[in-house]
Amino acid sequence: MSLFIREILPEDAIAITGLSLQLGYHVTAAGTKENLEIITNSINDGAWVAFFEEKIAGWIHVFKTTRVESGTFGEIGGLVVDEAYRRKGIGKLLVDQAKQWCIIRDIPALRVRCNSKRTEAHIFYTSLQFHENKEQKVFEIALRN
Repeated sequence: MSLFIREILPEDAIAITGLSLQLGYHVTAAGTKENLEIITNSINDGAWVAFFEEKIAGWIHVFKTTRVESGTFGEIGGLVVDEAYRRKGIGKLLVDQAKQWCIIRDIPALRVRCNSKRTEAHIFYTSLQFHENKEQKVFEIALRN
């Protein structure tokens, strides 16, 4: 079993898009590549892909943010492991990388938001010692077509 991670590259866009589609995110490879270019050029973002048996089997994105009322923390912006490769330690390895990225930057906490319907993900994060902090709804308004 060959499992390793490396920093994400814009050239990973096609594989990342395919994995994102597994969770219902409808984005094009061109859109993914554009987003990856922004993320890889940001000092406040980190992102990695996991290779399992020489195939991209997962990815994670983490970013540093500061809120007026709650200070600075890291947040997992996205984490996907290919459904064919789950329960092989890939997700844990990616989360550990995000945690280390935060520790190196002296970021005191790591958060993740998770869709209320994704109960398997809730179990996964709980198994990694994350605790549920609050429930919330997300509201959005489109500002361009």
